[in-house]
Amino acid sequence: MIPAPWALLAEVTHACPLHCPYCSNPLELVRTSAELSTADWARVFGEAADLGIVQAHVSGGEPLLRPDLAEIVAAAHGAGVYTQLVTSGVGLAADRLGELLKAGLNSVQLSLQDARRPGSDLIAGRVSYDDKERAAEVIRDADVPFGLNVVLHRRNLDNLQEIIEVGARWGADRIELANTQFYGWALHNRAALLPARGQLDRAKATVAAWRDEHERPELVWVMPDYYEGVPKPCMGGWGARSITVGPDGTALPCPAAYGIPDLAPPNVRERPLAWIWTESPAFNAYRGTDWMTGPCRDCPRREIDFGGCRCQAHALTGDAARTDPACALSPDHRLVRDATTTVDEEADAALVYRRPGALKPTDGSKPTDGSSRVPGSV
Repeated sequence: MIPAPWALLAEVTHACPLHCPYCSNPLELVRTSAELSTADWARVFGEAADLGIVQAHVSGGEPLLRPDLAEIVAAAHGAGVYTQLVTSGVGLAADRLGELLKAGLNSVQLSLQDARRPGSDLIAGRVSYDDKERAAEVIRDADVPFGLNVVLHRRNLDNLQEIIEVGARWGADRIELANTQFYGWALHNRAALLPARGQLDRAKATVAAWRDEHERPELVWVMPDYYEGVPKPCMGGWGARSITVGPDGTALPCPAAYGIPDLAPPNVRERPLAWIWTESPAFNAYRGTDWMTGPCRDCPRREIDFGGCRCQAHALTGDAARTDPACALSPDHRLVRDATTTVDEEADAALVYRRPGALKPTDGSKPTDGSSRVPGSV
């Protein structure tokens, strides 16, 4: 019997005021005209609750760009699903947050790109640091559970102590320190974002020292698997814990699975969530361990890391069924090892910002007008 999922990532839009070069959205962004309606989302949350889901991350893009966001949150609340708003903070004024809290919102996660204004605005691709600082004040004043998410990479790892101090000063209860996952937009920016081992070693020491000296905020360190020699568990196992529903209703076991071309993901407009979870070929493709080949098949860790990330395996090898190259036992491990041994901490490669048209649609590998060293002003 397939265990019930417990979490839903509700990507209500891909529209976003920021252009982060590590964005987890797919390279081909969903247009607003194709987004699910308020009624669609209400049905999805009802089906999610019936399936056993208890928590939803209401995300994007920037969910605040949905004018019906309060209605979407109210639908989730009415279904008995705990909701967390995942936001850039741009547009999060006190009245907007109050509206969402009245609708039943339970917590807020705010993104931060760097400790100081210039670095944060550079990575975000637009001036936004002051918006984030104001949003933090609004969240703090509302006395709502407050998380901070910081994607770590070469350009901000050396500022980690300051980043944590900013989070503490802003009143965050929890800081998720998420080392960049290199697929999608981040893979196209790997030359600009992949850190050196020394940076990671210093960052680990910073996290350990903070934990020894402070109880709050709680620090969550997301493993940088390029350097660990063992892969991260793929969402606790493919199709094991969570469902992602994209803006157009595409349902996936992982938000990065957009990049697997032969997956043929189902859509909530066409199928109920229960069928998607239990019956769809996409959710069963890499579920469990029977699909495993190569070193994964006989590995004692196969039910610990589940062969690693299917999305990363496809991004680096073209085959989602291969052992994740982050694993030292993978026959493709050289693809990761070679990348990490050539990192130059001082290098300043151009960033490809997350914008429609930033990548050529033919092969998705060459930057066009999205490549820049200077933040845009859009």
